[in-house]
Amino acid sequence: MPNTALLRRVSALAVMIAMPGLALAQAPQKSPTPAANTPAAAPAAVPSADSVVASVNGKPITQGDLAIAADDPALSLPGVDEAQKKSLLVDYMVDLRVGAQAAEAAKIGDTPEFKRKLAYFRDKLLLDDYLEQEAKRAVTPEAEHAIYDQTVKLMKPEEEVHARHILVDNEVEAKKIAARIKGGEDFAKVAAETSKDPGSKTEGGDLGWFTKERMVPDFANAAFAMKPGQVSDPIKTQFGWHVIKVEEKRTKPQPTFDELKDQIDQHLIRKAQQDMILKLRSEAKIDRTDAPPAAAETAPEPKKP
Repeated sequence: MPNTALLRRVSALAVMIAMPGLALAQAPQKSPTPAANTPAAAPAAVPSADSVVASVNGKPITQGDLAIAADDPALSLPGVDEAQKKSLLVDYMVDLRVGAQAAEAAKIGDTPEFKRKLAYFRDKLLLDDYLEQEAKRAVTPEAEHAIYDQTVKLMKPEEEVHARHILVDNEVEAKKIAARIKGGEDFAKVAAETSKDPGSKTEGGDLGWFTKERMVPDFANAAFAMKPGQVSDPIKTQFGWHVIKVEEKRTKPQPTFDELKDQIDQHLIRKAQQDMILKLRSEAKIDRTDAPPAAAETAPEPKKP
């Protein structure tokens, strides 16, 4: 469904058109079978930012205006196809211009309060764009790989275990299950039949790979002390009684560059932007008049004779 913040601001006609038909428009429809040897349609030309899509009392609304509106988080339209999105954005821009022109006629823009708001949002937009430029300069392949190399160099090797378990309520039941498995029954089959752990029983008790700190101490100590292929005696934790089978052990592989790239980029962006603001503050002459006056020094008491 369209974003409610947008629909509150578009015309009543746009709401009536967009809301009921949206589910229909998004439903998959059968494409007509193309005729044999029909040439592929040429890709549509990308309109320029100055292309006029509508006008309000002679004032044009351009493709560039729509692009700015589309970047507004309040106007997000997930799941809406491009044609519908453009139509809704044009309706929104028409309403915006109609309202803005009425506000201009009412001299809203001449009030001191409006001028303060305008100055604030102008400063904010300037800073946002300046920070965005700084972010683009900060994220380079050289900087990304330098951070990656530094990060993986500091990572200590960690042992991981791939294990299965069966969880039951009491020791007697756990001993019976351990005996069945050590007698030759398939662990995964017994886990599916008996385990009380809903997260793993359908997977044959499989817990995947884990490091020691991810499990409660009693369970982790037992699992990491075992050899691959070994089945434990019953182990008690706060969750109940476990029978564990260790499948494999390994040293945890280091994350790849692609796995860390998003985190690295965010680190580079935050650091570059923070450094830039701190530099600008250090170079600016800043006078604050809101600070409370310094407390007057208490005069020392005269010495007693």
